[in-house]
Amino acid sequence: MPASQPRSRARDRNNVLNRAEFLSLNQPLKGNQESRSSSRKQSGQAGAAGAQNTNPKERRQSQQLPEEDCMQLNPSFKGIAFNSLLAIDICMSKRLGVCANRASSWGGARSMINLLGITGHGIPWIAGTLICLVKSSTLAGQEVLMNLLLALLLDIMIVAGLQKLAKRKGPYDINPGLLDYLTMDTYAFPAGHASRVAMLSKFFLNHLVLAIPLRILLVLWALCVGLSRVMIGRHHITDVLSGFVFGYLQFRLVELIWMSSNTCQMLISIW
Repeated sequence: MPASQPRSRARDRNNVLNRAEFLSLNQPLKGNQESRSSSRKQSGQAGAAGAQNTNPKERRQSQQLPEEDCMQLNPSFKGIAFNSLLAIDICMSKRLGVCANRASSWGGARSMINLLGITGHGIPWIAGTLICLVKSSTLAGQEVLMNLLLALLLDIMIVAGLQKLAKRKGPYDINPGLLDYLTMDTYAFPAGHASRVAMLSKFFLNHLVLAIPLRILLVLWALCVGLSRVMIGRHHITDVLSGFVFGYLQFRLVELIWMSSNTCQMLISIW
């Protein structure tokens, strides 16, 4: 028996599987296991202390950050198409903004383009309509002018409300003028001048007897005013196009609520 024990010990020592590096794969050493457990306890205690010291707001923010910062790796086709059209709109609007400032390629024509835009402003049109209404002596003329005044007031209110909802800035950082602040035309979408000239041109084409050359000039005037707003950098192309659409819809609204001659006479007598 005493001789067999040294032999078995020698065999165990010579066995490769009994070495420390092989034993550690299946049975970790006690010293390493104890050190790992102690480090885990210390890190757990430190984490608990840190969690107690952090505020509830910081915990909520840390929980929300991964959701807020996540990227949409598989966007929809509608999202891709919308972003592409938006990028094209911004790029083309910036290229057409040739009178955005004095240093632009057409900077010398900025004053003339601004003058063209004033012809589609709401304040001159409201003032001119009131003057014509005071000087008008026919019932038909007063009826048309009263409904025109209603259309202009509705245009200002509708466009101002839509701009407050959208709050879209123009392609260039240009401050609105005094007349723009008076009509609350401070944002880009939709273009107030474009909606107004579209509504006015459709109104005049329907309620005034005009020769064909004057009708063509009226349509060209509306298109030039809309283009001028892009050239001075106040609106995007889509802002002007949407303004034309809203102007036509406003004309249809005025046609639906058209005031009769008796109603107009009553309002004039009150005024």
